[in-house]
Amino acid sequence: MAAGQRRPTREELAAAVDRTLPDVIAPGLDVLFVGINPGLWSAATGWHFARPGNRFWPALHRGGFTPRQLHPSEQDELPGYGLGITNMVARASARADELTAAELVEGAEILAGKVARYRPRWVAVVGVTAYRIGFARPKARFGPQPEPLAGARLWVLPNPSGLNAHFTPETLGAAFAELRAAATG
Repeated sequence: MAAGQRRPTREELAAAVDRTLPDVIAPGLDVLFVGINPGLWSAATGWHFARPGNRFWPALHRGGFTPRQLHPSEQDELPGYGLGITNMVARASARADELTAAELVEGAEILAGKVARYRPRWVAVVGVTAYRIGFARPKARFGPQPEPLAGARLWVLPNPSGLNAHFTPETLGAAFAELRAAATG
């Protein structure tokens, strides 16, 4: 399904349960963004953060990481900007709260292996609750984290899902801009 094409049908979304998405990753990235897990819309389209209400792509642009707002179908352009995307948990689900704590802990271990292999300078987890559970850091807050992950600096960003009403597009963009300032400073 290319940009501007039809929305996935209810059947296509249902069939996307437990699918996985390939990472958008390359060696030596400036920032590797880590989603919680793919939603059904993303799994049905093959694009990370693809659901129309998701604010990842606008926040990425507002934060100064991309010169224009990319469409999810343009995700393969990210490594050219020094950016990549992976997930804590690979399997798609309708909601992140369907994941178990064990899946998040295992996902954090798998993520550490990817970071050791690809060596990004920064790892940005988009979702503080998933980070707290996966990394056993129950009091973690947004922003830079004191411990590195396999040699990379670690940052926690708000979840850009449209379900996260605590953050507006503007405040999400500002949170991404803080990371960009740290990553380019």
